Amino acid sequence: MLSRLAQERATGVLTRERGVLYLVEGQVVHAESPATPGLDVLLTSRGALGSEGWWEAVSQAGAERRVGRFLVDSGRLAAGALELCHLGALYDAAFFTLGTSSGPARFRYGVAHWIGPVRPVSVDAVERETLRRRALLHRIWPDADTDTAELVRTDRAVDAVLPPRQRTVLDQVDGVRTVADISLVLGRPGFHTLVDVRRLAAAGIVTTRARTVEVREPQPAVPAASTPSAASTPSTTSAPPTASDPSTAAVSSAPDPAATERAARAAQAAEAAQASAEPDVALLRRLRDALEAL
Repeated sequence: MLSRLAQERATGVLTRERGVLYLVEGQVVHAESPATPGLDVLLTSRGALGSEGWWEAVSQAGAERRVGRFLVDSGRLAAGALELCHLGALYDAAFFTLGTSSGPARFRYGVAHWIGPVRPVSVDAVERETLRRRALLHRIWPDADTDTAELVRTDRAVDAVLPPRQRTVLDQVDGVRTVADISLVLGRPGFHTLVDVRRLAAAGIVTTRARTVEVREPQPAVPAASTPSAASTPSTTSAPPTASDPSTAAVSSAPDPAATERAARAAQAAEAAQASAEPDVALLRRLRDALEAL
């Protein structure tokens, strides 16, 4: 659908489950997604622009759809800085918007965004960057569960040389926040946070809340050591004892000491084998996914 709109040189807004793309004459001029902070957060949280300056631009030039131009003309932001930040926000939001979705896509012709023209990007460039980012995430950690789920820390010790960016993200993991929540708190692009979270997941430091409550499958019960098996019963007994021969009944019902010892040793070996065969399922899953990604 996006390729067809580009060929038509369409102008309007493409709406999907996780975001929107604004097109002007078949080129992408703006993108927004709830999975990543918007341009206003990226500019104001990093000190490039004060919040008062941003809202003044919106009130003064929003109706004319010239907010970007107003920021540059008023001297509040250099043209290069605006373009750089706007492109970063555009590619970031487009990545989430073009992700896997179960909902329908809709396009409304003639709709324009109030930010106004900054630097249009071709549809091909947006698609290439989206695919590149997907491949990068898969190489880091192929499990996408951490992208949207509530995150928790594991019991794995944190390396002292953990990069500052990852440590900053890790400090925000509290069992409730998702990647999108952490990005908003830090005022950081969502994809950058996603990369850090997947690296933490690959290191076994972070996982999802759902995985921490997984219940392991019940293990088969180990036979009691005091119960001899059928194979340990002496084969010399051809018939059950009768009440008329008490001595024979006493001898036949008494357990064979050698058989009992063999059964006890077998039970101990079974317990040891069971203990050693009970792996760390989460660790093995991470190792398997990492090896498959090589």
